[in-house]
Amino acid sequence: MLELDSVTAGYHPREPVFRGASLTVAPGESVGLLGPSGCGKSTLARVAALLHRPDAGRLVLDGTEVTAWRHRAPRAQRTAVGVVFQQPRTAADPRLTLADLIAEPLRATGRKAEAADRVAELAPAVGLTPELLTRRPHAVSDGQLQRACLARALTLKPRWLVCDEMTAMLDASTTAALVAAVETYRAETGAGLLAVGHDRVLLNRWCDRTVEWKDCLPAGETSSG
Repeated sequence: MLELDSVTAGYHPREPVFRGASLTVAPGESVGLLGPSGCGKSTLARVAALLHRPDAGRLVLDGTEVTAWRHRAPRAQRTAVGVVFQQPRTAADPRLTLADLIAEPLRATGRKAEAADRVAELAPAVGLTPELLTRRPHAVSDGQLQRACLARALTLKPRWLVCDEMTAMLDASTTAALVAAVETYRAETGAGLLAVGHDRVLLNRWCDRTVEWKDCLPAGETSSG
């Protein structure tokens, strides 16, 4: 289970973006989190991905409460969650080829020897050709770069995926291809998914259930993001 329990988070302790947000995702379940831009849902997604320490509340991952964040979190917890952000250009090192970008998590965890085989496995799954893998981010489209970012998120075979507005900047055909790649991975592995977005139609079609942002907050509470 991925459980966010009464989480308060923000970027200034005295001015949290939201207070008391709660949300759960069961193993193998896909949950859409729907809300307008600026409401705080992306901050909650970063908490779920162990990238942002909350000011209060708990994140419980696979039955164990998370007590450390980012690089301080135990490797087993860090690698259990794969995350894809809205803007691939700010999430990708411009010096790396797409192949190196996909392999980055393996190098970071001391498994460089596995990189070539894993990249060869993932590239066709997300729609990247061998020629594209040799290019750097400036030489590919946003959609092609986001395909590589999705492959990077899947490289370590995470049990949980957090997709934060993954398709917001993409055309309909690329959106469909990336959603299909995520669903194929989930079908093969049983991974749980938290998909954050503001497109109700997409989330309703994609996910087992869609949760309104306001329903994550305590009665009467509003976010300040």
